Amino acid sequence: QVQLVESGGGLVQAGDSLRLSCAASGRTFSSYAMGWFRQAPGKEREFVSTISWNGGTTYYADSVKGRFTISRNNAENTVYLQMNSLKPEDTAVYYCAAKGAYTSVYYSDYNYWGQGTQVTVSS
Repeated sequence: QVQLVESGGGLVQAGDSLRLSCAASGRTFSSYAMGWFRQAPGKEREFVSTISWNGGTTYYADSVKGRFTISRNNAENTVYLQMNSLKPEDTAVYYCAAKGAYTSVYYSDYNYWGQGTQVTVSS
């Protein structure tokens, strides 16, 4: 069992940066692969990025590749999403999620979810 709490969202202008954090409870955080997903109004939840349990493997959606960076600190039970060169189309609620061991781009594979943090990018 793991509980996830996201933070770091906000209102920014196009071209700005934000860093999202996801703090996890529980002593088994290091055994989970972590993912970031987002959901814009009227749209389905979509994959953003994922990182393996040890940080050795990462994947990104094409729409964020080169602008976003996922990382984790297992000693602090935290996963991060550094978002640079933000665009208005990045506006969404961002969720972090956890699953056992291996990374996945499919939200249905994730067992645990945070409550989400709003990111709004103005043009």
